[in-house]
Amino acid sequence: MIFITLEHILAHISFSLILVVTLIYWGTLVYRIEGLSSSGGKGMIVTFLCTTGLLITRWLYSGHLPLSNLYESFMFLSWSSSVLHIVLEVRNRDDRWLGAITAPSAMLTHGFATLGLPEEMQRSGMLVPALQSHWSMMHVSMILFSYATLLCGSLASIALLVIMSGVNRQVLFGAMDNFFSRSILPNEKFYSHEKQKSDLQYTFDFSSTNYRKCQLIKQLDHWSYRAIGPGFSLSTIGTLSGAIWANEAWGSYWSWDPKETWALITWTIFAIYLHTRMNKGWQGEEPAIVASLGFSIVWIRYLGVDLLGIGLHSYGWLEP
Repeated sequence: MIFITLEHILAHISFSLILVVTLIYWGTLVYRIEGLSSSGGKGMIVTFLCTTGLLITRWLYSGHLPLSNLYESFMFLSWSSSVLHIVLEVRNRDDRWLGAITAPSAMLTHGFATLGLPEEMQRSGMLVPALQSHWSMMHVSMILFSYATLLCGSLASIALLVIMSGVNRQVLFGAMDNFFSRSILPNEKFYSHEKQKSDLQYTFDFSSTNYRKCQLIKQLDHWSYRAIGPGFSLSTIGTLSGAIWANEAWGSYWSWDPKETWALITWTIFAIYLHTRMNKGWQGEEPAIVASLGFSIVWIRYLGVDLLGIGLHSYGWLEP
């Protein structure tokens, strides 16, 4: 009973913290306040410690690694996102804006597990014989780590596409405005000195803003690639260990279970992404579109199968 109470306290504390941290990182995108990003990083470390304590507490009273149901997998996914955030911040102190991607990921998965799932699904139960395997724990942990990194990389690509679409619209509207100004007022006596100065200032501000956005696009492209690469490797390891576990539990390495089918689709999509980056030399919009598609497929693989109660891998919340 003490362990369960401690778990609930840690769950609410960690969710409150990650919510505040998310708001802090979103605030850094608008307001450049010195020390705001560093306070967000410290908050994420405390959140990581609380979530770690929650998982350890659940491990102690359940007697097994907390990866046996949908609630535990979501909490582990939130914990993985916080680990990824800390690693990125340690390695790249200049790019603290990455927290605006990783912190919401941790917050939303944590919030769904704590507030979105019914209480009966949050209880820990005994493991079925098929899950009492070291291969099972390796498979599930690697897959969830891969989800965290792949989703982070895909979100960076989605942000890249949003910013690129804004830049393209600005370039188009700026060109149209300049064209109509020159067409309607071709005579210099109408095109006053003040108007020319105004246009020059607009052009300078426009170029400066677009330069910053272009730099951000390059950074997002870089970090999307840096996140998806390890995520793809973790997904490969998780799939292979899952095949070994499936053979041990069910006597077959691959049975085209819905989860396995979507795992293959996910692996193929991100393999295409890496192929276009490494062999074709694509950068920017084209690979970002592929990664954005991968974002949707990861969620279909994870939630679409689990919540509909389809196949051997289902955690079964909604009956088919």
